[in-house]
Amino acid sequence: MITPGIVLTTVGCREEGDRIATALITENLAACITLFPISSIYRWQGEICNASEIQLLIKTDLNRFEQIQARIQQLHSYDLPEVVALPITQGSEAYLTWIQQQL
Repeated sequence: MITPGIVLTTVGCREEGDRIATALITENLAACITLFPISSIYRWQGEICNASEIQLLIKTDLNRFEQIQARIQQLHSYDLPEVVALPITQGSEAYLTWIQQQL
């Protein structure tokens, strides 16, 4: 039985997002990944930063989180990439079954 969830990460450009997404899908670590442009405001090394980034919503089985986190860290260009997970507590049964079938 899977534990459906969403893993979030951000990247600096679409090409990097596509590369990470393709690797995770190819390696059966994710069922679907949505990429969209965002604007992030954060503190880094004492400075307030405002950056255009790409957000990845990685639909997956959270039992694979450690593998996903390791793979993102291998492929990511940031010194400290965001890699956080959220459980899917409710959803379309058909969609959740589809996620399971893809992994």
